[in-house]
Amino acid sequence: MWRSTVGKKAVMAVSGLLMLLYLVFHMLGNLQIFFGPEEINHYAHWLRTLGMPFLRYEWLLWIFRAGLTVCVVAHGVSAYQLSRRDIAARPTKYAHQRQRATYATRTMRWGGVILGLFVIWHILDLTTGTVNPVAEHEHPYQNIVASFDRWYSCVFYILAMLALGLHIRHGFWSAAQTLGANNARLNFFLKLAANGLALLLSVGFVSVPLAVMFGVVK
Repeated sequence: MWRSTVGKKAVMAVSGLLMLLYLVFHMLGNLQIFFGPEEINHYAHWLRTLGMPFLRYEWLLWIFRAGLTVCVVAHGVSAYQLSRRDIAARPTKYAHQRQRATYATRTMRWGGVILGLFVIWHILDLTTGTVNPVAEHEHPYQNIVASFDRWYSCVFYILAMLALGLHIRHGFWSAAQTLGANNARLNFFLKLAANGLALLLSVGFVSVPLAVMFGVVK
C-alpha cells in the first residue's frame, strides 16, 4: 500500500487528521494562559502526570510526542514523494485552467516547509528551552511571555500560524476526499468545516503572541 500513490495519499490524510486533532487540544491548552499563570502552569504539570500511577512521570506525554513525531515524518515523507511523482508524471506545466490547483499545491508545499522550520524553533523555544530567555521547567506562562517579548519570535509565530491556517484549509478538504467523503451533498459542509477549523485554529494560536505584544498577558 505504501508504494502506491493511493496508499501514500491515505497515509497523508490519516496522519494529517491525527495532527489536526492534536492541534485542537494544543490550542485549547495554550488558551489557558488567559486565565493566569496558575491555570496554565497547573495544566502543564497535569499533562506530565497523566497515566500515573500506572505510568511513570511524563511517560504518557512522551508516548504522545513519539506518536506525533511518527505522524509528522509519515506526513512529510509521503508529501515529498507524492510531489516528486507529480513532477515526474507532469514534466510540462498545466494549462491556464489548472492555475487554482497549482496555486493550492504550491501553498501546501511552501506552507509545509515554513511549518517544519517553525516546529524546530518551537521545540527549542518552549519545549527544551534552549533558545528561551527564561526556560523555567513546568512554568509555560513565564516561558511564553519571555518568548513573545521578542518581536521576531512573535512575527515568526504569527506567520507560521497563518501558513498553518492555509495548510489546514486545503489539507482537511483533500484528506476528506482521499478517505472517500466526496459525496456532493457533503461538499458544502466539508468546505465549511475546513474553513471554520482553519480560522478557529489560526485565531486561537495567534491570540497568544498578540496578547503578550499588547500587554494583555504580561
